[in-house]
Amino acid sequence: MKITISKENYLKAILEAEAEGEAVIAATLARWLRVSAPAVTMAIRRLKRDGLISLRKTGEISLTPSGRDIAGRLFARHQLIERMLTEIFGMEWYKVHDEAEQLEHAVSADFENLLVAHLGDGGFCPHGNRMGLESPEERRGRGWLPLIDVAPESRVEVMSVFERDRPLLEYLDRLAVRPGSVLEVLAHNIDETVSLRVGGAPVHLGRGAAAKVWVKPAASDGQEAP
Repeated sequence: MKITISKENYLKAILEAEAEGEAVIAATLARWLRVSAPAVTMAIRRLKRDGLISLRKTGEISLTPSGRDIAGRLFARHQLIERMLTEIFGMEWYKVHDEAEQLEHAVSADFENLLVAHLGDGGFCPHGNRMGLESPEERRGRGWLPLIDVAPESRVEVMSVFERDRPLLEYLDRLAVRPGSVLEVLAHNIDETVSLRVGGAPVHLGRGAAAKVWVKPAASDGQEAP
């Protein structure tokens, strides 16, 4: 069985969508990968034939053990490349996802081992996500919340940002809303925006953007947040 770049992309997208708490169906993959419905239908047929996915009568797609293994290894490589680009080459955090999407298919096992030896296999990617995948429930279990769920008059630290949205990442970077930033949540407005203060400056985020930013209570001066 030949594992093509296209197959790898589909398997990784299924893994990531599952981790974001989405029920994965054909329309999910079309949205995540920005491809047509007929292209997804053909890909699903090939992946099922190769024993990499299973398909329920409801249309929901899940990875088989072999499919999950391929997706997990590719995702780990993706995060290592993101770290390499920021920690070694100093690339801006909002650019590295797109670069890693291209490079992850070309990296050899030997080079991947060198990256692990240099960077370690723990830590966080530039978007604040732990190495590996965490579900929304696991993030909440560590005290993180989507910014949209934070009550007014709260002071929070940005922990991670959804990385598959380059325009959003660039917009947040311009507002200084990035992993490690401390924000003050001022109000939830009737137009479904969230009013924030970032570095003393007023900022407004739409509901969709605020839902993709995960935060935790910020530490008081001289104290570490739990």
